[in-house]
Amino acid sequence: MKKIFSVILLIMLSLNLVLAQEPSQAKPLTQAEYVKMLYALEQNPRLKSDLIEAIRTRGIGFKLNDGLRSLTRTKTRNDAEIQRTLEESERRRANPSVARLPSPEEAAKVLAETRENTLAAVEEMPDFVVKQRIARSYAFAGTNNFRSLDRLVVAVSYRANGFEEYRTLSVNGILQNDPEAKRNYGEVGGTSSTGEFVTVLAKIFKPESETKFKLIDTDLIRDRNALVFEYSITKDKAQQLITSYRYITDSTITGMSGKIWIDRKDRRVLRVESDATEIPASFPIRTAKRMIDYDWVTITDGKYLLPSVSDVRLTFSQNRRMYETRNLIRFKDYQKFGTEVILLDDDVEEDLPAEKKPAEYDENAPPPLIKPDPNY
Repeated sequence: MKKIFSVILLIMLSLNLVLAQEPSQAKPLTQAEYVKMLYALEQNPRLKSDLIEAIRTRGIGFKLNDGLRSLTRTKTRNDAEIQRTLEESERRRANPSVARLPSPEEAAKVLAETRENTLAAVEEMPDFVVKQRIARSYAFAGTNNFRSLDRLVVAVSYRANGFEEYRTLSVNGILQNDPEAKRNYGEVGGTSSTGEFVTVLAKIFKPESETKFKLIDTDLIRDRNALVFEYSITKDKAQQLITSYRYITDSTITGMSGKIWIDRKDRRVLRVESDATEIPASFPIRTAKRMIDYDWVTITDGKYLLPSVSDVRLTFSQNRRMYETRNLIRFKDYQKFGTEVILLDDDVEEDLPAEKKPAEYDENAPPPLIKPDPNY
């Protein structure tokens, strides 16, 4: 029966899988071409997809050194996707067999086995508690120049039925003595997020989501060789909820698209990037993005693949300017459900904001506090 089920999954995924083209026979990018494209990107950020496509399809014909890495960080405003694509192209240049794209049959098999493993893991997820260290910041949208808002430590209790309960332990190192657990940390104000544990992965791989996949690249994640797939789910299937509490409570349903990184050996998801799609033009939140890194943790006697880091970013308009908020969440000390989550000295010390020197007046600086209060 299991064999039949696997065959059915393979057929279903094959119907929704688009394979990226093998690298063309065009000559690899020269160093001069690459540098020229970097400078063009600096002047026109909309050229980002063109640069990434050129790196992926043509490869690079030069050795990537520290000077080029530094130039890339500067000209791309530290864009992580471009840097990852460039590093993988360097690995492919140095050792083509390690970073080769799989055949269509192999890619479909990887997706089918990953879906089966992921949905099985969702069903076997234990009850647990975990500590979240959350650094919240803001910037002018598109600048990636974030300034600190606050730092939180939040205790999360997770039940296998999907129920998540949140309790704020500290804000900027100041202990919170409210003994009542909250459904989220909205009482502190500002951006909050939920669903990192299983919701996103389950939505991507459930057959009823009718997710479309496209293989685009290979990558190296924490020394694990991975395949990178783009995916998309329409709004009527994704039913992703975003809520804004800025002036009045307002919610909207969106679709989802993004990328997943799948371990080529273990057939498990190592990273997910998710963008909200089909956001209504009138909704105050204009973009909503989330990245989740997964790693193996031990709870009691079992090992589980659970979030280690989540990076949540949202953009919105205020005073005729576009701003971006960022929640960088680190998951610490997974333990069995019912264990008391204790605030340790290093949690408090890490959450204390660094002392800032008085800054000169900057008319272009964002307001001192921006909290649009969305939940994503």
